[in-house]
Amino acid sequence: MSTRRTRRRMRGVLAAVLALAPAALPAQEAQHADVPASVPTHETLEDPFNRAFKVDELEWLDADDTTTLRWDVDMWAGYSLNKLTIRTEGEERDGDTERAELQLLWTRSFARWWDVVAGARTDFAPGSDKHWAAFGVHGLAPYRFDLEATAFLSDGGDSAARIEADYDLLITSRLILQPQLELNWFGQSDLSRGYGSGLSSGEAALRLRYEMRREVAPYVGLVHERLWGETADAARAAGRDPDDTSLVAGIRLRF
Repeated sequence: MSTRRTRRRMRGVLAAVLALAPAALPAQEAQHADVPASVPTHETLEDPFNRAFKVDELEWLDADDTTTLRWDVDMWAGYSLNKLTIRTEGEERDGDTERAELQLLWTRSFARWWDVVAGARTDFAPGSDKHWAAFGVHGLAPYRFDLEATAFLSDGGDSAARIEADYDLLITSRLILQPQLELNWFGQSDLSRGYGSGLSSGEAALRLRYEMRREVAPYVGLVHERLWGETADAARAAGRDPDDTSLVAGIRLRF
């Protein structure tokens, strides 16, 4: 008799435990208890490998009886936090390369909308090749200004810095006005390359583009370039105007 009572009590205790078990589980586990076994209860957020090719500027201008081609192209490959970026920009006048540079940068995200960049830059023209180490930041400043600030140190100990800022003003969903500003500073003069120490050059531009598709956008614009100090003197000696405004036409591409 006692054995039967003991078994009944054990069955009652076991039934009570089973009835109270879901309530004793944490909320997330209790929720998962009702999910079929075939459905995963934990999903891993993937960080896929991506890449992009961008032609920010490919433009032509015709001034002072010379035809000038300018380009600013970059491509990147990597993940959301870490990327490898290759960038080239330069200028060609009547078939002669006036300025050309190539940057190879590692990009690391350190805050929302902001990256730190580090790598190398090589100037191919004017003059012989010159190599620089590069370090800076790139991101979206308040009021949605795209800002890039980079410092450079050459293998010969020269220093330089560049600040670029631009802003996209949507007139319509396809018609976009982009003001842009660029400033260049050098710690030492190198007149063989056409620049002096201090704030050497600045460029203010206003480009109006029409996005036929998000990937293809022809544009027209005005570009004003101003040189200062020894850089302006070197430009005058070469027969160039240190204070020049040009009408440009070009295309912007995204792949």
